Amino acid sequence: MAWSIRIPVRSYELDALGHLNQAVYHQYAEVARVEGFAAAGCHWSSLIEAGTAPVLLSATIDYRREIRAGESVDVTCEVKFGAGKTFRADSTITKLDGTVSAEITCVIGVMDLARRKLVADPRAALEAHGFDLGKLD
Repeated sequence: MAWSIRIPVRSYELDALGHLNQAVYHQYAEVARVEGFAAAGCHWSSLIEAGTAPVLLSATIDYRREIRAGESVDVTCEVKFGAGKTFRADSTITKLDGTVSAEITCVIGVMDLARRKLVADPRAALEAHGFDLGKLD
């Protein structure tokens, strides 16, 4: 189970065809990441104040179904740590009827802002600022 936030679709987020602009899907995933990390006890601002910051290294999106004005969607944030300097924060955007609209895979690192290098253990860096992965389940 992943952490989730509900987002209403606004008319100004639509493209010329009347569906959600492709860039907005990425914005929705970013909202889920930022809010999800806060729900897990870790705020972006505290990381930055400590001289570190999450950095998005890669984002891939698979579009499944269009989203239109007036709809609301649920956007998940599922964080997956492994070995190394990066981790994944994946999102699924789902219509309220259960239809999956998009799946977004993100590779993220935590950058040491003074050295401009990724920290060796992003999970430890996040946990040092209150991140509790269990709160996202």
